[in-house]
Amino acid sequence: MKDKKDIKICFVGSSGGHLAHLYMLKPFWKQYANRFWVTFYKEDVKNLLKDEKVYPCYYPTNRSVKALFINTGLALKILFKEKPDMIISSGAAVAVPFFYVGKIIGAKLIYIEVFDRVKKPTITGKMVYPIADKFVVQWEEQKKIYPKAINLGSIF
Repeated sequence: MKDKKDIKICFVGSSGGHLAHLYMLKPFWKQYANRFWVTFYKEDVKNLLKDEKVYPCYYPTNRSVKALFINTGLALKILFKEKPDMIISSGAAVAVPFFYVGKIIGAKLIYIEVFDRVKKPTITGKMVYPIADKFVVQWEEQKKIYPKAINLGSIF
């Protein structure tokens, strides 16, 4: 088993609320120096992750086949280069190609379903649920949608 200092983590997600979810995990991720982020390179990212290693990905991604193809290419390039041990995401669409490529390279996949989707699944959640090693929800009601999920409570 690897020591914490040797574990490499990829955080992947859209900017905005999805990035905020991941950033709120700072008490967890700050202990892992070997980490990098994949997200939209927008103003919130430039400010929030200014001291972090960031790979920009293609956007907009919502229901975009073009974005899916471009981000799959980026996932192949970035993940084969970086070889993370773990990929963590809270969505949205950019997580899908990174999770599927991550599965191929043997990374552990952890998905955190967003806080505000209590009764209906997100499209990304539905797509990565079958391959996620750990699927985390923030409400007990979400386990009706994702029965194998782990409810760790609210990140907020």
